[in-house]
Amino acid sequence: MILTQISVMAQTSAPSTHSATLDDVATRVDPANRVDPATSADPATLLFSDLDVELATTRRMLERVPDGKDDWRPHKKSRTLDELATHVAQLPGFGILMLTRDEYDGGTQPPEPKPSCCAERVETFDEVSGEFRRLVKEMTWDHAMSEWTLKFRGQVVFSAPRAQLLRSAMLTHLAHHRAQLGVYLRLLDVPIPGSYGPSADEGPAPR
Repeated sequence: MILTQISVMAQTSAPSTHSATLDDVATRVDPANRVDPATSADPATLLFSDLDVELATTRRMLERVPDGKDDWRPHKKSRTLDELATHVAQLPGFGILMLTRDEYDGGTQPPEPKPSCCAERVETFDEVSGEFRRLVKEMTWDHAMSEWTLKFRGQVVFSAPRAQLLRSAMLTHLAHHRAQLGVYLRLLDVPIPGSYGPSADEGPAPR
């Protein structure tokens, strides 16, 4: 799944938990109009209404990754195509950990087998994203606002409300690496799908 990737992220993550999510939005909302979680829609509807679109967009990008280019990278400091695409495919597994455990130590797990081709990456993504989607839709407000902690070999990397970290460390993280993957595909002259609008390969939608 994603345990090896989480270990790497835990080593490189800053201790800050600040993100442009729940805490930032709260400072821009009129207190009189703030939503009361106890009487509002469920967390999936209110906080993650974009989940299905983000996952579908990511799958389309993963489908375009060519086989036979695993070791290609745009720069010596960059991940290889295989490393980046595999990370993107496995990232929803991080969300599963966040929804099924209260903390996780990323420095205590052995390396896991990784997909060997595009089809296997997409299969992995389908498996973990499907389970992640199910868990998000079942999430209660108590669970969403409870604390979640990432550790690395016993040391706390970050700790914050679960819903905040699902947004910043999973969904926003996923969109970030998906955009990187799009750049890789462009440099490899592979037509890329649109993300937040049509790509140069697809052109504008017909009228």
